[in-house]
Amino acid sequence: MPRKIRAVFFDLDNTLVDFLRFKRMCLEGSVEAMIDAGLKIEKDEALRKLYELYEKYGMEYKHIFDDFLRETMGEPDPKILAAAIVAYRQRRISFLEPYPHVIPTLLELMRKGIKLGIITDAPKLKAWLRLCTLKLHHFFKIVVTLDDTGKRKPSPEPFLLGIELAGVKPRECLYVGDREEIDIFGAKKVGMLTCFAKYGGAEYKETVVSDYVIEDFEELLEIIK
Repeated sequence: MPRKIRAVFFDLDNTLVDFLRFKRMCLEGSVEAMIDAGLKIEKDEALRKLYELYEKYGMEYKHIFDDFLRETMGEPDPKILAAAIVAYRQRRISFLEPYPHVIPTLLELMRKGIKLGIITDAPKLKAWLRLCTLKLHHFFKIVVTLDDTGKRKPSPEPFLLGIELAGVKPRECLYVGDREEIDIFGAKKVGMLTCFAKYGGAEYKETVVSDYVIEDFEELLEIIK
């Protein structure tokens, strides 16, 4: 007998928003601004170094430009650092947008009485900044971030907290994410239904078999129906 879905939870980056494209555009703008301010480096080399730092410290690392300039120059030049930060902030507003069909699909899910939530590894403030920039903050009353449990997915704690806040049973929840070993595995461990967001760009290897796979956000409506 099919299970009734009463709540849908989402990963944030590369599920609601094309975060990798957004990050690339922001970094390119920052590198161009630093070079224009006097930094002697090739653009591709600068991007490579920045991504190496993100790989080392995580994509939410706050001091990325300080460390990059320290490696590149020995000591950050305040003018070049400021140019990088301003360019990043300007592009953050311009290029952060939801995937196609996200807003109409969320509206329809709300109309059906489905509870909507976010379970993300992003810190609380950054998660809300993205949601507000995307104009999605009114859709989600439940937002579970790294700050709430201190645990990253696939640990069960973030998923269990989301379920508790929604006031539903695990089997009545659908979790949508773009990473098999983190999103799909973590959600399945606590008994949630799972949906792999193939449009997020990650290859679906079926290392962890998801209940559903979608190539467009609006396909969620078929699953709920």
